[in-house]
Amino acid sequence: MKGGRRKFLSNTILTASGLSLLPAAAISKVIIPASDRINVAVIGCNSKGFNVMQEFIRTGQVNCVALCDIDNRVLERRLAEITEKFSQKPAIYGDFRKMLEDPEIDAVIVGSPDHWHCLHTVYACQAGKDVYVEKPLANSIAECNVMVAAAEKYQRVIQVGQQQRSGDVWNGAMDYIKAGKLGELRKVNVWANFNYGAGSPKKPDEPVPAGVDFDLWQGPAKHRTFNPTRFHGSWRHFWDYGGGLMTDWGVHLIDMALWAKDVKTSPKTILAYGQNLSKLDYSRETFDTMSVTYPMDGYVINWQHAGGIEQGPYRKPYGVEFIGDRSTVVANREEWTVYLEKKEDNEAAREEAEDFERNSGMSEMEHHVRNFLDCIRTRKETNCPIHLGRNVALYAHMGNIAARSDAGMLSWNDSKQQFTDNSIANNLITPEYHNGWEFPKI
Repeated sequence: MKGGRRKFLSNTILTASGLSLLPAAAISKVIIPASDRINVAVIGCNSKGFNVMQEFIRTGQVNCVALCDIDNRVLERRLAEITEKFSQKPAIYGDFRKMLEDPEIDAVIVGSPDHWHCLHTVYACQAGKDVYVEKPLANSIAECNVMVAAAEKYQRVIQVGQQQRSGDVWNGAMDYIKAGKLGELRKVNVWANFNYGAGSPKKPDEPVPAGVDFDLWQGPAKHRTFNPTRFHGSWRHFWDYGGGLMTDWGVHLIDMALWAKDVKTSPKTILAYGQNLSKLDYSRETFDTMSVTYPMDGYVINWQHAGGIEQGPYRKPYGVEFIGDRSTVVANREEWTVYLEKKEDNEAAREEAEDFERNSGMSEMEHHVRNFLDCIRTRKETNCPIHLGRNVALYAHMGNIAARSDAGMLSWNDSKQQFTDNSIANNLITPEYHNGWEFPKI
C-alpha cells in the first residue's frame, strides 16, 4: 500500500472515533464511504477463502476489489455471488502475480491449498500487502520459517486463520484456566474425528476440466496427472498439498493446548504413530489413524484422530480436554464445561464457569476478521500473528514427520532447526520446488 493511503486509512472514522469497539449491531449501522474502506483481494475462491471474504465484506469496512482463482468456473460463480449479495464488482484474475501488481490493494486473503500458502504470502508481503492467511501457515517447516522472515522484513500485518484465538468460547475457557481454577494443569487431550479424514473413494485419472489452469494449481509441487480425488475438496489428503487431519484440525486444537500455558516454543520431543487402517480402497496418502504425544515442561499434550468416524470423548467429534488437579475443562467451538474433581454437584461447576463466560454476540470468525482490519489501521499485532501460526504448525508437521519417518520418536534441535540423528525426518523439513518455481530467499 502506498504511504499516503496507509496514513489515510489509519485516520479513518473507525480508528479516530473508536467505533471499532462498539457492539457488532451498532457497527453494522455505520455507513463507511467506499473511499475510506480497506481494499481486499482473495486468492483461492472455491471454499474457505471465499467464505472469509464474505465475512470481510459484512463488516462494512471493506471493498472486495479482486478475486483470483485457477478455475474460471469458480471465478464466474463467485463474481456473481459478490455482485448479487453485496453490490460489489471485483476484478477477476487467473494469475495471482498479475493481481498483486495493483497498488490499490491493501490486503490479501490467502485461501489457496496449503502448498501455495508460502509463495502467495511471501509475494503479497513483497508487494506491500497485509495478509490474512488460512491455516496451517504452510505445508512444511521451512516454508513457515521463510514466511515469518518475509513478514518481518517487509513489516506486514499478518493474521493466521486460527479464529479460535478470537472467539468468546475459547477466551472464556482460557480466562478460567489461567485464573488457576483447574489447579495445576497436568494434561491436555486433543482429538478430531471426521468422516472426510479418510479421504474419498478412488477414481481414475481424467482430462483436466475446461477452464482450469492445472499447471498453476500444482505450482511448486511435483507434476502429477489430474485426478478429482486430488483436487477441489480433497487435496489435503496428499503430502504434496496438505497434511490431512493433523494439519487441518490439529493446528486449531493443539493451539489451544499451547495457549493454556502461553507456550511459544517448538516441541523438544515428539512421539507419534500414524497408519491407514480403514477404507483401504480410498484415495489418500495422509494417515486416517494417528496418535501423537508432546512431552512439555510441566504437562503433556496428547493428540489423536480417526478419520472416517465422527464420535469421540464426551460424545464430541472434536474437542480439547484440559485436566488439572482441581477440575477438568472440556471445550469445543460451541461451549466449554467444567467438571469439578470429587464433586457431583454439576450446578456448582456451572455457576463457577459463569464468572468467566463471554458473549459478545459475534462469531469467532467475525471477531478474527475485525481484529485484522483494526490492526491494518493501527499496525498492532493481531490475535494470531505469524509467529504463533508458525509455532503450532511446527507441532502438527512434526507429528506427521515422526509418523512418516517410522521413527516413533523424534528430538528437535531448535538452534539448528533440524531433528537429531534422523536423515529421513530432516529431508521432510524443506520441500523440493518444481515446475520453475523457486523456494523464496528473504
